Amino acid sequence: MNKCQPVALGVAIGSLWALYVFLLVPAALWFGGWGAGLVAPLASLYLGYGLSLGGAVIGALWAFGDGFLAGVVIAWIYNKMAR
Repeated sequence: MNKCQPVALGVAIGSLWALYVFLLVPAALWFGGWGAGLVAPLASLYLGYGLSLGGAVIGALWAFGDGFLAGVVIAWIYNKMAR
């Protein structure tokens, strides 16, 4: 039976989500507001996230934790269901 590694999946999903959340800020600032509509709702979830470099870093940290937890839970559920 193939098992999913919870920590590995958590790191993978957390890293991708953090990168996406981080890159929304420069995209909104450099490309005329592209993605700014998504920054506002995420800022209501991730305290400190906003349209600045510091806000992007804080948002990326929150997003990594959020994505990591989601990846661990997904892997755990997968391993339970695959038995």
